[in-house]
Amino acid sequence: MDFTISPEVEDYRARIAKFVERELLPLEEDRSNYDPHENIRTDVLNTMRARAKAEGLWCLQLKKKTGGQGLNKVGMAVCYEEMNRSIFGPVVFNAAAPDDGNMQVLEKVGTAAQKEEWLQPIVRGDVQSAFVMTEPAPGSGSDPGGMMLTKAEKKNDRYIIRGRKWFITGAEDSDHFILIARTSDDPRKGLSAFLHRRDTPGFRIERRIPIMGPEEHGGHCEVVYEDVEIPAENLLMEEGDGLKLTQIRLGPARLTHCMRWLGLSKRCVEVASEYAHNRFAFGERLSQRESVQMMMGDLAMQIEVGRMLVAKAAWELDQGSFARKEVSMAKVHVANLLHKAADTAIQINGARGYSKDTPLEWIYRYARQARLVDGADEVHKMLLHRNMEAEGRDFWKWGVGV
Repeated sequence: MDFTISPEVEDYRARIAKFVERELLPLEEDRSNYDPHENIRTDVLNTMRARAKAEGLWCLQLKKKTGGQGLNKVGMAVCYEEMNRSIFGPVVFNAAAPDDGNMQVLEKVGTAAQKEEWLQPIVRGDVQSAFVMTEPAPGSGSDPGGMMLTKAEKKNDRYIIRGRKWFITGAEDSDHFILIARTSDDPRKGLSAFLHRRDTPGFRIERRIPIMGPEEHGGHCEVVYEDVEIPAENLLMEEGDGLKLTQIRLGPARLTHCMRWLGLSKRCVEVASEYAHNRFAFGERLSQRESVQMMMGDLAMQIEVGRMLVAKAAWELDQGSFARKEVSMAKVHVANLLHKAADTAIQINGARGYSKDTPLEWIYRYARQARLVDGADEVHKMLLHRNMEAEGRDFWKWGVGV
């Protein structure tokens, strides 16, 4: 087994690390750089994005002909982890959800015309995009194939869309949307994917849903489709391929979340370690306390476990596998790790950690969504159990090289 990375990936990682240290961490310390929803202010973001582009650190995940740098999933894991040492990092490098997943799926399945019209503006950073799938109960959540209520009825060369979606990340600031809607009752081929713009008649944003944590640009919105007409040419893949498209998009997207969350987890350790080394109590540094050492040692181990799970899943994806069970294991472990890392760091920092003097409370509130987005922990554990029941002892088998 080879756990080394290429010199090219190390070069990107090192340059990202320097950029984050030099450009982004100082921005976090000044509250005037935040927007009202606690993310980086748009004008500041645009400045940082221009600098990232100038340094060749833009869209590393896309092919060079698309406008990226051609990194594979393992290379992305290394670089995304480094980006998210800063809470502002991923969006600066155009590697944040949902644009990240939308760009990758459009690059993979879009026609040449669709890539030019719908993908390239996101690649350039001219527009944001959203992925529109989740619905209010009793509509689709973790089971879109069986529960989708939003319908798309074909009439001549157009589809008429009626339905309601919610928790659509980034919708308020997005111009390009990928919509999943029902086109038939077929359990496997009943969903289809469509492209549309924000100004399409009949489409509206009902509300921006308030949440407990800091928000991505554009928030998490409830949206409505009232007899929205979408041309048949805006169909992504073929009619009935919507479920296939979600699988193509969401597997890698779940893993890129984990890549970024590892960076935030390491940042929590960094903040906690710095404080523990400088804080005296009862005649000694906190870092000399056995209880603190055990907390920090456990976090270090759990982060490394998460990195191995992510690296294995990324490698499987690079081999052409869907890596469903590997992604599920990484998703559950790293989501819970992020929450634990933030909680532990706050405990070590005491009242300081609970304040806004560090990014810990920001990360703590953000972390709670990790165990819900792209499938709750319980769903992934249930899927892992199904795999184990089906595969038996082969669930843990090694792949054999040639």
